[in-house]
Amino acid sequence: MSLLALDISNSHTSLGIFDGDKLVAHWRVKSDEGRTSDEWFLVLQGLVSRTTLAQVDAVAVACTVPRILVEIRDMIERYYAESEISIVGPGVKTGVPIHTDNPREVGADRIVNSLAVAELYGGPAVVVDMNGTATIFDVVDADGTYLGGAIAPGVELSLEALSRRGAQLRSVELAKPRGVVGKNTVEAIQSGVVYGFAGQVDGIVGHIREELGVEAQTVATGGLADLIAPHAKTLDRIDPHLTLEGLRLVWERNA
Repeated sequence: MSLLALDISNSHTSLGIFDGDKLVAHWRVKSDEGRTSDEWFLVLQGLVSRTTLAQVDAVAVACTVPRILVEIRDMIERYYAESEISIVGPGVKTGVPIHTDNPREVGADRIVNSLAVAELYGGPAVVVDMNGTATIFDVVDADGTYLGGAIAPGVELSLEALSRRGAQLRSVELAKPRGVVGKNTVEAIQSGVVYGFAGQVDGIVGHIREELGVEAQTVATGGLADLIAPHAKTLDRIDPHLTLEGLRLVWERNA
């Protein structure tokens, strides 16, 4: 059984192909709200064709962008009508109890990440998802119950705002600087981004652990985790494919 998993956020889309419970291929593409259902299929088909799998038997989707979700649903109806489909949302079983004021407003990606961290690593745990637009902190207890979390502006969003509002500042490459003390404007911005966001992660995780009263383990994921996580002292591990694994688990619960 081959599963195509799609994690669609505001800035990027992570895709993965599972053969059973093994992730055999994965990619990351831009989340383009102007892309039509036919264009989405061409993107997916071009990537899947690079694998050794003959066809896609099932599709699991977590999407936080309503406009894109409309096109993804249309694509699935047209091109994957014979596949088993799981789109995270009302009516889809995740097995994650949600203890928030309004469970329906919790994003699909946050539920999927909570399921994955509880199943793969156990709770209590904190997922730190660094996806560019936002840095999202999600908390589960020892029973795998979703307790809530925090949302902070992401690295790419902050950089865009800095270059747009700073008269003598410009966009820079997201890379680790030579040191904390930048020797030029580019390195100074890189230092502020890398070490600033690492400090933000440590501060928020520290407050979460204090509120929980336990040293909850932490798992970093998302496209920018590899850049920021090595400089944060409170992150225990990096799992770049945590959301894709969560989508596999969702599909298994609904198969």
